[in-house]
Amino acid sequence: MIRLITDSQRYEAKVEGELRSHYLFSFADYYDPENMEFGPLRVFNDDYVHPRSGFPSHPHTELEIVTIVLSGELTHKDNIGNETKIRPGQVQRMTAGTGITHTEANETDEEIHLLQLWFLPNKRGLAPSYEMMDVGFLKAKNELKPLVTGQKVLEDVAYINSNSTVYYGSVTQGEEITFRTFKLRRALIYVLTGSLLVNNVEADQHDQIRLDEQEVIGIRGTADATFILVDVPAVEANY
Repeated sequence: MIRLITDSQRYEAKVEGELRSHYLFSFADYYDPENMEFGPLRVFNDDYVHPRSGFPSHPHTELEIVTIVLSGELTHKDNIGNETKIRPGQVQRMTAGTGITHTEANETDEEIHLLQLWFLPNKRGLAPSYEMMDVGFLKAKNELKPLVTGQKVLEDVAYINSNSTVYYGSVTQGEEITFRTFKLRRALIYVLTGSLLVNNVEADQHDQIRLDEQEVIGIRGTADATFILVDVPAVEANY
């Protein structure tokens, strides 16, 4: 099955002077019982954080949280001693485990564009931990660049406690990337820029395509395009 969800179907949230965001799944004041999660992927937010603003101190438990900065500089501080600045091309992974508290702030005069994805962990009761890696994904061209994974066959990427992988993709107009997977897995493609033809389904900027029971996914650029591909297990026993 292949399902197209268009830009206009995303949920938009705004906090005046602080944040504008689009939620791909139920989150905060957006609730749709038919759109709660995608395998272990529970949250996928496309956020713009205004200058001198951010997310004040807040706790998390039993989540794998992935932050991908596309532009700007995000300052992270947490109660286990980490204080970092995350810049474009870098990826942050946080295991909330038994509990972590953190802040995320834009301390600059420029807007930040970031993506945040939350996964249900495959193990509960883990000690909280943190990792940041510079994977230089914005330099990718006509390829899928893995950013974070729980599949140990992939190296030099941040590790999450989930049998899932997040890729950044870039494809020029007329070129095609082939992603091979299994029918016991699912894939979500979110178009950041440009437009794609995914297994003969057209997707424009900010559209998403959710794919089930596909063994081969062909991704062709109908214009120069960038996108996120999230590969997850379809069955809870494999999370």
